[in-house]
Amino acid sequence: MNDSIFSGKTALVTGASSGMGFAIAERLQQAGAQVFGLCRNTDNLPADVTAIQCDLSDPAQIDDAFSGIKQLDILINNAGIAMLAGISDGDPADWELMWRVNVHALAICCQKALDVFPESGGQIINISSMSGHRVPKTGGFYAPTKFAVRAITEALRSELRFQGNKTRVATVSPGFVETPLLDVYFAGREDQLEKTKASMKMLQPEDVAESVMHMLRTPDHVDLTDIQMRCTEQKS
Repeated sequence: MNDSIFSGKTALVTGASSGMGFAIAERLQQAGAQVFGLCRNTDNLPADVTAIQCDLSDPAQIDDAFSGIKQLDILINNAGIAMLAGISDGDPADWELMWRVNVHALAICCQKALDVFPESGGQIINISSMSGHRVPKTGGFYAPTKFAVRAITEALRSELRFQGNKTRVATVSPGFVETPLLDVYFAGREDQLEKTKASMKMLQPEDVAESVMHMLRTPDHVDLTDIQMRCTEQKS
């Protein structure tokens, strides 16, 4: 159903081919926005979402992806990688990949979007995690990347206010969401994943998309900077 707030608006969603990114891109498109889906695999995008193929671990590909975008109103930095890579025994290659996608690419996308936002400002929502607010026992290197997302979001918000730029920057921080990302995070611990799923009704991608849409709909004078959300059975 079209929403006048999004009529004529252009949005870019990273990681739009599955999970939360797919749900967010679909909701934005249904609300009337023109939506670009930026991801490595462009075979599975919501209907009428324009595909932009890009490996976010490569800054040169991010440059190329944004080179064809002349105007943008909304950026949703959703793409992320979660691997079980501890600080004491994790593979540094896994650390590097998570840092490049979860942190470095996110910051680059923010910078690129600002170049094509209107003078009146746009909206940036970074999909973070509850692991950016507390470190779970298996948080490993993933949790520090999400703490960095919070810091980048606040640093950018502060910079823009100092510059007089009205762009709003915020995070949505979900707990467990039933997405393919969990399969990677629990690789080798499939029994534990099944037990976790059996112990709670996890958030669904559509739940996160609803919170994103709520944040995007707030009036211009409202700066809603973070939504923390978990399923009711999640203890931390």
